[in-house]
Amino acid sequence: MFRHRRSVEGTTEPTGMELKGMKLLRLSVLLLTAMLQITAAKAQDEPEYRAEVGAGAGMQAYQGDYGGSISKMMQPCFGAVGKYKFNPRMAVALTIYHGKVKGELKNISTWYPQSEEIAPEFSTTLTDVNVMFEYNFFPYGTGREYRGAKPLTPFIMLGPGMVMAKIPGKSVVAGSLAIGLGAKYKVAPRLNITLDWAMHFTLSDKLDGLQDPYDIKSSGIFKNTDCYAALRASVTYDLWAKCRTCHKE
Repeated sequence: MFRHRRSVEGTTEPTGMELKGMKLLRLSVLLLTAMLQITAAKAQDEPEYRAEVGAGAGMQAYQGDYGGSISKMMQPCFGAVGKYKFNPRMAVALTIYHGKVKGELKNISTWYPQSEEIAPEFSTTLTDVNVMFEYNFFPYGTGREYRGAKPLTPFIMLGPGMVMAKIPGKSVVAGSLAIGLGAKYKVAPRLNITLDWAMHFTLSDKLDGLQDPYDIKSSGIFKNTDCYAALRASVTYDLWAKCRTCHKE
């Protein structure tokens, strides 16, 4: 217990030890405040990056006149990825992938009028180019370059593309539309890992070499056309740091 001295008016005065304790408390508060200000300044000084570049690989599966399933007869694919980030929630990605799709007639229970003339199976080499808009559910980043950013976030994506297919005897080029979802994780301040799944709807019914097996004309952009699902993982590296002082970006 501290002993107090009473003043002439009858009030108590702090002892020397109490004064030292109060000074130490004030000094601790000042040091903590300074550390918080330095940390905040450092967080704001960490750069945001506008772009990502990298590579990816995955598996893709066909769906069309040969039947098919998004989980059967999956074939490998590989490619390159580039992204431009508008802000921590939105980005546009340019992807170029090369791979194969396969199908077998035995996988369908439907009978075609020309079944005897149709090849029992097919294998097509595909190259697709897609421009995908990505929307992150949470602001994406380390949290040090943008306050509130998370290193892990799910996202959705949508965008047009072009498919180039090589089938026996000819090549096919068609437009496409891809829609999908995924998750991205920042494993280091400038290193990202992304896993996504997308369904690619094409404007062609010739990717498998078989067109209109029922010989019935149909209308509609994606009606009776071939499509394929792709599960892909990519690793990208951040580039092009934003100016930290220009227009207070």
